[in-house]
Amino acid sequence: MLTSQALANVENLLAQMRAVARESQGLSAQPAAPAESGGFSAELARSLERVSHAQNAANTQAKAFEMGDPDISLSNVMIDLQKAGLAFQATVQVRNRLVEAYKEIANMAV
Repeated sequence: MLTSQALANVENLLAQMRAVARESQGLSAQPAAPAESGGFSAELARSLERVSHAQNAANTQAKAFEMGDPDISLSNVMIDLQKAGLAFQATVQVRNRLVEAYKEIANMAV
């Protein structure tokens, strides 16, 4: 049975994912304002969009460094790639937890 503890764990993971996404975008680690609307699915979609943006920005920066752009340092490229990687790993962990919760709900007796 899906407990309030499991729901709290999912909410905790979402908060961590938001913090990682904000960090990867160079924003402060302060909590964001409440979601405008749409509930859980909208927040999940926004989080996925932020992770995708962080990955794309890191890859673009890496390509610019490879092309010899003098304004981009290797350390910044590596840090941004690591941030994007961590954001992706957090997203995968949230997905895994959601799949586990779905399976638990699907196995409940009606």
